[in-house]
Amino acid sequence: MSDSETPVSSLGPWPGASRRSWAELLDGRVKRQKYNPEREQKLRESAVHLLRSRQNLNDLLLEVEGPPCKKLCLDRLIDCDSPEAHTTHSSSFIGSALQDQASRLGVPVGILSAQTVACSMGQICMASAEAGLTVLLTAEQRKKLSSLLVKAQYLLAHSMFSRASFCQELWKVQSSLLLEAVWHLHVQSVVSLQELLASHPDMQAMGTWLFRNLCLLCEQLEASCPYSDVAKAMLSDFVQLFVSMGFQNSDSRTLEPEKMPQVALGVLQGMLTFVLDALAAGLQEESSSHKVVRCWVSVFSGDMLCHIISTDSPKRFFSHSLRQIFTHNPVLKASDAIRMQREWSFARTPTLLTTLYRRLFVMLSPEELVGHLQDVLETQEVNWQRVLSCVSTLVICFPEAQELLCDWVARLMARAFESYHLDSMVTAFLVVRQAALEGSSAFMSYADWFKASFGSARGYHGCSKKALVFLFKFLSDLVPFEAPRYLQVHVLHPPLVPARYRSLLTDYVSLAKTRLADLKVSIENMGLYEDLSSAVDITEPHSQALQDVEKAIVVFEHTGKIPVTVMEASIFRRPYYMSHFLPALLIPRVLPAVPDSRVAFIESLKRAGKIPPSLYSTYCQTCSTAQEKTPEGTFLGARTEPGCAEVPLGRLTAALEELRASMVDPTRCDVISTQLAVISDRLRAILDHSKDDGSTELSEIQLSVDTPKLEPQEQKVVDLLLMSFCQNLMAASSFAPPERQGRWATLFVKSLCGYALPALLSRLCQLLRHQGPTLHASHVLGLAALAVHLGESRSVLPDVNAGPLAPAGSLPITELFDSLLTCRTHETMLFCLKFCTAAISYALCKFSSQSRGVLYSCLSPGLIKKFQFLAYRLFSEVREPASQEDGASLPWRPLYLPSADWQRAALSLWRQTAFQELLKEKAFLLTYRDWLLLELEIQPEVDVLSDTERQDFQQWAIHEHYLPEPSASGGCNGDLEAACTVLANALMDFHQSSRSYNRSENSDLVLGGHTGNQDIISRLQEMAVDLDQQPTPLRPLSHLSPQGRFPFGVFRSRLQALKSGWDMAASLQRQQELLLYKRVLLRLPPSVLAGSSQAGPAAASCEEFFHLVNSELRNFCCHRGALTHDITAHFFKGLLNACLRSRDPSITANLMLTECQTKCPLILISALLWWPRLEPVLICQWRRHCQCPLPQGLQRLREGQQFASNFLSPDAASPAPAPAWLSAAALHFEIQQVGEEAIRQLKKLDCEGEELLVFLLFFSLMGLISTHLTPHGTSDSLKALDICTEILTCLEKRRICWLALFQLTESDTGQGRLLLRVAPDQHSRLLPLAFYSLLSYFNEDAVTREEAFLRVAVDMYLKLVQLFVAGETSAVSPPAGRAQAYLQDSPVELITKARLFLLQLIPRCPRKSFSNMAELLADCGDCDPEVSTALLSRQQAVSSTDLYQEPHLF
Repeated sequence: MSDSETPVSSLGPWPGASRRSWAELLDGRVKRQKYNPEREQKLRESAVHLLRSRQNLNDLLLEVEGPPCKKLCLDRLIDCDSPEAHTTHSSSFIGSALQDQASRLGVPVGILSAQTVACSMGQICMASAEAGLTVLLTAEQRKKLSSLLVKAQYLLAHSMFSRASFCQELWKVQSSLLLEAVWHLHVQSVVSLQELLASHPDMQAMGTWLFRNLCLLCEQLEASCPYSDVAKAMLSDFVQLFVSMGFQNSDSRTLEPEKMPQVALGVLQGMLTFVLDALAAGLQEESSSHKVVRCWVSVFSGDMLCHIISTDSPKRFFSHSLRQIFTHNPVLKASDAIRMQREWSFARTPTLLTTLYRRLFVMLSPEELVGHLQDVLETQEVNWQRVLSCVSTLVICFPEAQELLCDWVARLMARAFESYHLDSMVTAFLVVRQAALEGSSAFMSYADWFKASFGSARGYHGCSKKALVFLFKFLSDLVPFEAPRYLQVHVLHPPLVPARYRSLLTDYVSLAKTRLADLKVSIENMGLYEDLSSAVDITEPHSQALQDVEKAIVVFEHTGKIPVTVMEASIFRRPYYMSHFLPALLIPRVLPAVPDSRVAFIESLKRAGKIPPSLYSTYCQTCSTAQEKTPEGTFLGARTEPGCAEVPLGRLTAALEELRASMVDPTRCDVISTQLAVISDRLRAILDHSKDDGSTELSEIQLSVDTPKLEPQEQKVVDLLLMSFCQNLMAASSFAPPERQGRWATLFVKSLCGYALPALLSRLCQLLRHQGPTLHASHVLGLAALAVHLGESRSVLPDVNAGPLAPAGSLPITELFDSLLTCRTHETMLFCLKFCTAAISYALCKFSSQSRGVLYSCLSPGLIKKFQFLAYRLFSEVREPASQEDGASLPWRPLYLPSADWQRAALSLWRQTAFQELLKEKAFLLTYRDWLLLELEIQPEVDVLSDTERQDFQQWAIHEHYLPEPSASGGCNGDLEAACTVLANALMDFHQSSRSYNRSENSDLVLGGHTGNQDIISRLQEMAVDLDQQPTPLRPLSHLSPQGRFPFGVFRSRLQALKSGWDMAASLQRQQELLLYKRVLLRLPPSVLAGSSQAGPAAASCEEFFHLVNSELRNFCCHRGALTHDITAHFFKGLLNACLRSRDPSITANLMLTECQTKCPLILISALLWWPRLEPVLICQWRRHCQCPLPQGLQRLREGQQFASNFLSPDAASPAPAPAWLSAAALHFEIQQVGEEAIRQLKKLDCEGEELLVFLLFFSLMGLISTHLTPHGTSDSLKALDICTEILTCLEKRRICWLALFQLTESDTGQGRLLLRVAPDQHSRLLPLAFYSLLSYFNEDAVTREEAFLRVAVDMYLKLVQLFVAGETSAVSPPAGRAQAYLQDSPVELITKARLFLLQLIPRCPRKSFSNMAELLADCGDCDPEVSTALLSRQQAVSSTDLYQEPHLF
């Protein structure tokens, strides 16, 4: 009230008084009175008494406004306008007042102040409490309470406040007390919540009050109240208090009153009970109960309990809550659970409940969760709906849960059959069925589990009859409650039962079929690919048959074989197969011009006899009729139900759109798992490749890389999924980096892998291998991230058989992506760079906080190696060491922007510390060999580098990077020979791999079929020349590798790795390798073959080439009994080069040719065959550098060839030069080249030496065997036979023994060993065939005259039989025309005639012919017992005759 505004009349009842102001009245009074000290003291005492008698302490405590002192400050150091000054003055004033009042009343000041503050708090809360349901203060109340608590803190600090009395007084006004006021007492350290709650006289009432207020708090918090931060803090503090008190360690529990943990536990249990009851009753969206439940579920998050000091308390709280969920309201029986559990899958469980489960899972490991399940189920009655929905959530959230549940179920089953414990059996079946409802990506199907558990003799039931009775009693008891699909599993995949107990099974099957009939479900009409474990309703037979046909065609397309399921159905389920499957397959249509998968499948079934001829004929006729009726340009597809595909596809599209909406809303991240489960469920309805019968068929996916095909429906679905994944990735990356995006991508990929994996891989093959350069940047990023997550799940995914891309077998998923990315052209290189950059960057970001093992499993080593290869090739900056960047700037985030610079991103990735650390792993390092294989793929005509740039790059890579690099880093340690070895190996590996074929029909696949090879071959030639020029001390023979010097060490090591043997496959593989070696040799300098004169003795230089010829080229690279012209000419060029660089060329040449004659005679024989072509070249080369005559060795070759030419001429022949075998070889080649009329000239052989005739017969026999192996017609065979006959006749006429040619061994010395070195091993083994081919030309006198003939004939016969048994005679092909000679006989006919010949010969042979026969028969006499018996009988008869003859004594 203002002084100037208050009239005087207002102060008194005098109406006639003049009106004066209050100031005027006081002024007049001051003027009239005089100062009196005694009066002043009395006046002061009167004022104090007035205040004491009239003051109200409660109103005084509630006073929050400061005095209007403004400028009336007594001390400039104290600002009266500041709240601190006013608070200090008012608190001290109130303290004085309380002390004065307490002394007057005779009570302690602490008790009085506690009563006063409690009363004041009740007054503050009174208005809100009267208003109704609230726990929060208004702004005005919060201001008053804050002022009150400041004063209480002052009183407490000055020992003028009793906490115990305050707590007691406060509970007296509990009806008006608000929860926020209690919380403020705790926050501002007036009284702790523990102390306040412990002081309540009635714990039950306090628990009820707390429960009611917590519900109100949760409701107000979810209603978006103005002070939500205060509400959240309150809820967090109360929850932390209750968890700490209710779940404290047993050691510290004695510090609290025993009743407090019970109260805290009761409040928490009450709140969870409210949640569970509300969920069971059903919640209406945005109702008060729904708000309370949603808020309390959020309590189980890590941030709500993160401030609890003890980490054990939250874990015990979560464990207790989980057990409470399991045991709350256990009204359902096990039979109810069996009947209803399909409704409790993850997708059908309320979102709030699955969210609650997932938040409880955060604190507990999968092992602990399974342990809690096991313990609760064994010890308490449970709510089956809660338990089984938790099992579904567990297998969805934890990939490792499948193994844990399988182990637990195995223990339950073992216990059930050991002690016949029914509860264990029930639990096991319920758990398996529930987990199987979540699909094959989360858990094995129920059918697979049932077959694995009971489908073999090792099953749980196989131990005794009692176990069988227990099993079938259990299954029979389930029948009234079973879903039809489980009955179908039991009938179609029944337990394996011994024959004597078969009645148990038949009784159960009859009962199950009866139940199915009651349910109107037919076993016979069940589809081939129905998922017997799914919760989907059973479809009509016609619709299911259409789905079966489509899925069978998909399996046929991926495997190339009729699915096992279809084959079994054609036998064991013939009614469905004939009545539904075949009609659905043989729907008339216009057949395509190019047969599609359906046509191929139908033809395969027809060839297998699985389609009746009449039905197939009708199908063909109706298709022809449809073709005639269909207008041109139209196509009649397979008949389908209207909208049968569109409806599931639309549902899938809607689910994917809902997922994307959640991805762009960070507040909805909790529902992503639920939406992914819905997507998986809807995907199953479209592309459900059931694992009931097809799990083995798709254990390895067949992928056609060159022509990947997809059905239109499959492509639509896969494109939808890929587009959704890419869009979701872009949306998630717009507000969070990969490492903070959660597990949505992993779960998304797992849902793809369950049902759409074959179609997904086929589509990825189309996109990456055939359309890669045309993909948009967002598509590249999405597919790269998809590849990373497929690698993350590689342990549960089948391998892929990619055909030509994986000649050695199937590939893991991660390596498949490496194979799909090529670097052959400019466009494919840039696309590969983008993909690799995106994939590696994403993986490094996504798994940066996880172990290296996780990162390594997600990335293919080939992908990282290709990135290194492209970085080296495209960016000269990375060829030099550069400073590394910080790992925080990984290039993933800028990549999803439209203006992404891929080259800058690639360089940024290269410089990352994380990436460089990755390259330190041996598996990810691009080695010299890896670089060569990738460089060989480049097609120069479409290369990003010019010819000069490519040559410079290759020179840098070889000589500057890999040659000096340590071997541990993939280099060569500076060893030029090692570099050449690796290059030659890589070159040959590349040309034998599918990458070099490139669908070319060129027969010269090695070096002509791929133009990109020439640059690398040029580098090899340059390095080989440099290697040859190295001085001898650097490469002494003693320091050669164990495999030998380059390039022979390469050949030897590769040959040792090949499969040994003489079967067709091994021979062809070895021949292919040797042809490749020979072509590589021909492109190296000739000095590689013959060595350099600087390298030491000639023998040492040629030793390895000699070994190659004798061991390999002799058998596989021969032409007409000699080496081919190219390799022969190459060797002699190298030989002359080495000789001409020596001090004495003639002596060196003679030494080397002498070594050839001794160690490798086949080279000289080959030179004789090609001498007309070799002579001009060699003579020119010799005379250009040397004026001396030709070396003696070359002179011998010339003389031998001249002798052969002169011998067949009509003129008189000159004598054969030495050595005889060389002349015989020259004559043999000359005879092969002339006509049959020249054979008559062989009569002149009577004048030649014995050695020449024997050698000539040997070479002719080799020619005869060659006509057996590679016949060119009757004339060649007869000519070879005539030549052998003529030579044999000449030998027998001159009584020259030739039988030694058929008894050659490696232990022979001299000429015998020489002949074995010039003949291929196969020809030597087939000598018995040649021997008996000449059977009709043997001289009868010689047969009995020669002592060794019988032994040789028996030996050849037994070896011929062994050859036939071993299958080696199958290589012998009879010529086209048939003559009367033995040559035209088949091997069987030849053996028969040889056997008859021996049986006739044995009785005629003298006693001396049987010497050493026993040794021969001991080794292989069992090949023909009759011949062996004849020999032994004749030998005994001859011996007995000798006993009765008189001895010749004189």
